[in-house]
Amino acid sequence: MHYLILVTVLWAFSFSLIGELLAPSVDAYVAVFIRMLLAFLLLAPMLRLSQHTRKLQWQLMAIGAVQIGIMYLLLYHAFLYISVAEVLLFTIFTPLYITLIDEWLLNRKPLPKRWWLAAGLSVVGAGIIRYQGVSTEFLTGFLLIQGANLCFALGQVAYKRIAPNHTTTQIQHYALFFLGALFISGLAMLLFGNMSRLPTTATHWAVLVWLGLGASGAGYLVWSLASKKVNIGQLATMNNALIPAGLLVNYLLWGQNVQWGSLLLGGSVILFAVWLCQPQKSTA
Repeated sequence: MHYLILVTVLWAFSFSLIGELLAPSVDAYVAVFIRMLLAFLLLAPMLRLSQHTRKLQWQLMAIGAVQIGIMYLLLYHAFLYISVAEVLLFTIFTPLYITLIDEWLLNRKPLPKRWWLAAGLSVVGAGIIRYQGVSTEFLTGFLLIQGANLCFALGQVAYKRIAPNHTTTQIQHYALFFLGALFISGLAMLLFGNMSRLPTTATHWAVLVWLGLGASGAGYLVWSLASKKVNIGQLATMNNALIPAGLLVNYLLWGQNVQWGSLLLGGSVILFAVWLCQPQKSTA
């Protein structure tokens, strides 16, 4: 759980950096491709193909293609239609998608009712924190974000259920995760990318390097490793912890107004949801 919290802090910067510094001037397809390329290059030296079956290799690439390849393509384009605040608001459904996918699509045993309650509470808590009036033309952005949420949820559940548990083994195969995302983003860039909107400033490249090496390369590796150590309820609810963290970053970096009462109340609800998913101690 501590590692999930650490990555949440790391990712808290991403929304603002994308929305404020990249989306207005750098093509989304190009930005996603560069981000995935940097993440893959960071982890490629640790790749050991001989340690994994061909089936597992394809599964990991497919998970990466969906969870971050398609997800980022949808997310980056959403910033063209809605604000950073609205993007944060519309991500509140991810915990529910995770619980639905895990119980129904993957045909696992029914989840404990307290996990469903925790997922619902995390949505309520995030809504308390982030709700504000939305723009009149937000439907496109909303649908893009819901598509991104579904991809992110599906990838997290699939990795938790399919990938090996041993930490060293996971590190040796994780470059395949980004190879799948790199293939999808590269194909999308070739087909739809606007090459007149390339990164041109030092700020553009600094943000992309941070997103590629830090938020993606290191961040997703740690998040995926940590996801194997927690139950699906904890994983679901931690997805919404990013919202209060993102608000604090907006306040510290961009001077955005923060409703501190809503932040404390909503944050408390999310913390309670995380606590609710803690494994129950058996009684002798």
